Amino acid sequence: MLSKSYSNLLELAAGDLPPFVRGRMPRVMTVAGFPAELQQHEDDNNGNSGSSLIPDWNSCTAQDRTIIVANMLPLNAERNPSSLCWDFSWDEESLLLRLKDGLPEDMEVLYIGCLNVEVEAQEQDEVAASLLDRFNCVPAFLPSHLRSRFYHGFCKQHLWPLFHYMLPLSPDNGGRFDRSLWQAYLSVNKIFADKVMEVICPDDDYVWIHDYHLMVLPTFLRKRFNRIKMGFFLHSPFPSSEIYRTLPVRDEILKALLNSDLIGFHTFDYARHFLSCCSRMLGLEYESKRGYIGLDYYGRRVGVKIMPVGIHKGQIEAGLQMESAVSRLAELRAQHEGKIVLLGVDDMDIFKGIGLKFLAMEELLRLHPELRGKAVLIQIANPARGRGKDVVEIQQEAYAVARRVNDTFGWEGYQPIVLLERHVPFHERTAYYAISECCVVTAVRDGMNLIPYEYILCREGIRDEQQQQQQQASGQRSLKRSMLVVSEFIGCSPSLSGAIRVNPWNIEALAEALNAAISMPEAEKCARHEKHYKYVSSHDVGYWAQSFVTDLERTCQDHARRLCYGIGFGLGFRVVALDPNFRKLSAEHIASVYRRCGSRAILLDYDGTMVPQSSVNRTPSEEVVAILNTLCNDPRNVVFVVSGRERKTLSDWFEPCDKLGLAAEHGFYYRWCRDKEWIMSVSATEFEWKQIVLPIMRQYKESTDGSFIEAKESAAVWHHEDADPDFGSWQAKELVDHLENVLANEPVAVKTGQHIVEVKPQGVSKGIIVERILQTMASQGTPPDFILCVGDDRSDEDMFESIALQHSAELFACTVGQKPSKAKYFVDDTPEVIRMLQGLAKVSGSGINSIAGLATSFSQVALSSSI
Repeated sequence: MLSKSYSNLLELAAGDLPPFVRGRMPRVMTVAGFPAELQQHEDDNNGNSGSSLIPDWNSCTAQDRTIIVANMLPLNAERNPSSLCWDFSWDEESLLLRLKDGLPEDMEVLYIGCLNVEVEAQEQDEVAASLLDRFNCVPAFLPSHLRSRFYHGFCKQHLWPLFHYMLPLSPDNGGRFDRSLWQAYLSVNKIFADKVMEVICPDDDYVWIHDYHLMVLPTFLRKRFNRIKMGFFLHSPFPSSEIYRTLPVRDEILKALLNSDLIGFHTFDYARHFLSCCSRMLGLEYESKRGYIGLDYYGRRVGVKIMPVGIHKGQIEAGLQMESAVSRLAELRAQHEGKIVLLGVDDMDIFKGIGLKFLAMEELLRLHPELRGKAVLIQIANPARGRGKDVVEIQQEAYAVARRVNDTFGWEGYQPIVLLERHVPFHERTAYYAISECCVVTAVRDGMNLIPYEYILCREGIRDEQQQQQQQASGQRSLKRSMLVVSEFIGCSPSLSGAIRVNPWNIEALAEALNAAISMPEAEKCARHEKHYKYVSSHDVGYWAQSFVTDLERTCQDHARRLCYGIGFGLGFRVVALDPNFRKLSAEHIASVYRRCGSRAILLDYDGTMVPQSSVNRTPSEEVVAILNTLCNDPRNVVFVVSGRERKTLSDWFEPCDKLGLAAEHGFYYRWCRDKEWIMSVSATEFEWKQIVLPIMRQYKESTDGSFIEAKESAAVWHHEDADPDFGSWQAKELVDHLENVLANEPVAVKTGQHIVEVKPQGVSKGIIVERILQTMASQGTPPDFILCVGDDRSDEDMFESIALQHSAELFACTVGQKPSKAKYFVDDTPEVIRMLQGLAKVSGSGINSIAGLATSFSQVALSSSI
């Protein structure tokens, strides 16, 4: 029996292939790649192992769909004690569930993630089918041992502490890097990739990956679908490069993230740290264009999004209306009547600063005796998500401080610190928010923390539009008030400009902040609350999701027109995206054109083109010299090396090449062959401006470690490739501004390049000297009908732009590695350039030998005739 794919090919060849029936696959099996209907089809065909049934990706519907991929599904699960079946329900507090509010109503949302329970292997197929049908969720089932090594191992033991600025200095503090845990992390990410591949329609669907659990997933997906439309959002901090670089797999994770189209962060600090890591470890430069930050990664524009997440306003308001919340609120008001309630809601982990908060409460009561018996700190301590010695120590510290404060300042019927170490349901939490005069968040490091947002909405209560209109008509309004004391180290702090920001390590300042929040005038409390409410109510989770998806669509809008191909292996895989007119230069094609042309111009950059930029010894090899001599000996060729180096250096290096043309210092000096004199391309003969430039450059050289000055005959260059990347870039910008101010009336140009700042006479560039070479060839009656121009950096783009004006010649402008470029062709590296030139030299060599052989034959005939 023919396989389905094979029979489709036969039908296509015969021209009678029926049109596709567009529809989405309705069910998913736990085995990657095969939906239930295809599996059933194989069963109906007697299990023919020769069948090659694969999902037909082209048959997917064109309806927009977003696939949300996260570690956990937004579901609650429990086993029914009577039927022993699984009961599933939506987790109403899940951020992933609420982000749907920001997506278009007609956009389908599919969730992929793990369940919070263990499902037996024999139940997994049934559970997967049920969750897909009822909830549009695709569960990823992980073996218990793998899940433990993935989540409690690599995620919580390595990534989570490091991203919160905790270095693995000892076994008790994060532990040494465990390669087996990294392998477990990769395995789980691969399982998630398989789940995505089961259901994705790569031409239509958007994939949105969440948080640090799945940071290498973009590579697995990009490898399978080069044009996949994929975003990633990190919900934790991203550490500075000094911290992140201690991770042994730092490059692998960075490269994996860059396989996304859009990478999101809560704050500018986190995005800045990520971009700094890309610059320092991968050598990538980033820039902002019309308000959008991004970086070019092998021709792909990777966007960086900065947008703090919000909360679901409707959920909070619905929670306040619940009968259980109303009754609990009445109980708490009666219980704490006459008290000033301060509230903390945190997980019991090492970064939430609960112990620091208790110490500040102790200091507050010691310094302000009038608050004893009035001020109460209620701390809701959710169970810790991690585990280990550090968590136990934090718990013991919190217990000890709370006990000491209560023993010292409390009495019967009054406890200054009320510690609720349990999970508090949402309706009860809203009641605690509503009675609290101040919310206190003292985390020492936190990605976002939405507790202050929830508190503000609960203190506002429910706004009745009709009641508001009546109040406005009568000139009255019920003012709300709230106060926030927040750590400056949490992600939501920048968006809460009316909060009292504190350094939680400074216990005395934190205590005074608590007192300021309590004693602040009512009018100011109301003003601060109003300011916060306007922001929180308008920047909700729907706004956040809509903004991210809109930017993702914008970033991916040109995917269809780009040419993409994958390079690299394993986690080093990346996709090169090119303009349709920008293609790789074929050595066979250029050799064929080269063979039939009669007048040729070959223009070559040197550093980075004929010798790698990383080479310590830049002297041309014997192979390069031999190739250049062969090309120069062809009477139909004019060969030039156009370089930024000094003429003496080029003269010494290419002494064996007597017919080779040289253009030094970007074309300021040039000569046609070794026996000709050097010519200046411009009339500048005075260089007094150097007396101004060199002292300034020396000043920046002394203040920028790793920089140096290159003093050429016609130019002065300040190099900073060996300096700190960020500091070097800042100093370069400052130097350019400084030089442009002092040289405003001088006939020079200040240019920036790849880690350089250069001052040179006006009218000097590689493009101008190339134009002069081609014009000279035309004036001598040999206009080129073949032009090859090869270079690797920004200065060579001027050459590519110049030869593009030569419409009567076969043009081959070729960049080495740099993408995108003004060139129409590219090669990947210098060895490819050498192989291409070898091919041309081979053609020239055979032609020279043919001419020499023909000349010998004529000589022999002439000799015979004379005899």
